Amino acid sequence: MVMQSSWIEPLRDIPVDRWAVQRAQAFQIAWFVDPVVYGDYPPEIRQLVGSRLPTFTTEQREKLRSSLDFIGINQYTSFYVKDCMFTPCNSIDSFLGDALVYRTGERDGIPIGEPTVESTFYDVPSGMEKMVMYYKKRYNNTPMFITENGYPQGNGVVADVLNDTSRINYLQGYLASLAVALRKGADVRGYFIWSLVDNFEMLYGYTIRFGLHYVDYTTLERTPKLSAKWYKQFLAEGKESKPGIKLLNRTSIMPTAERMYDV
Repeated sequence: MVMQSSWIEPLRDIPVDRWAVQRAQAFQIAWFVDPVVYGDYPPEIRQLVGSRLPTFTTEQREKLRSSLDFIGINQYTSFYVKDCMFTPCNSIDSFLGDALVYRTGERDGIPIGEPTVESTFYDVPSGMEKMVMYYKKRYNNTPMFITENGYPQGNGVVADVLNDTSRINYLQGYLASLAVALRKGADVRGYFIWSLVDNFEMLYGYTIRFGLHYVDYTTLERTPKLSAKWYKQFLAEGKESKPGIKLLNRTSIMPTAERMYDV
């Protein structure tokens, strides 16, 4: 099972927004994963949805329970939620439905992380550690794979797209954050960048590029971006790809989510 997993923070540091976070995570993740780990839907959702939620027979519960070999986590970004159950909201997030929350990437006009070309996508490396630890705690450290993690670019001047230092910055931050979770005991077995090459994205078509390699969509020629060269060296234990860029490596990745290079 692979889950789209954005980390969620409370918009306001008050109890109703902290509860809104729990509801939002239940509708984003636990609704699907709880049944195949515990044999039933999460109590947070049963409390809200009631009789609209199906019930499982004893036999079905037994078949479902502990039927996962691993959990796949697609982790890209983070956002805030505000409670809309006990406080007024101008709109309610339709994706999270009965969670009754308002989703936003900003608090008091300040983005949750560095903005990107995609309006709802922010660079928030700490979200990786927090998301993995959520799975570790809720699902008894079932083995995990980071099945997708990557950074979006727009269609700009080719030379600028190839010089994708923002992607390197993003990947280093998220990998460092993942290392924190590993050192806290999270059973993460693998990590996969999205994507090896620019491609047709499900939501954005050819307007956004996630690849480590640039693809000319007319000729289909592929050209390594700076991030491809960085990642190759990162996997080979990390050496400087050019003066001024300090690289992490597999064995010495630091236990913080701070940026590990300067241009």
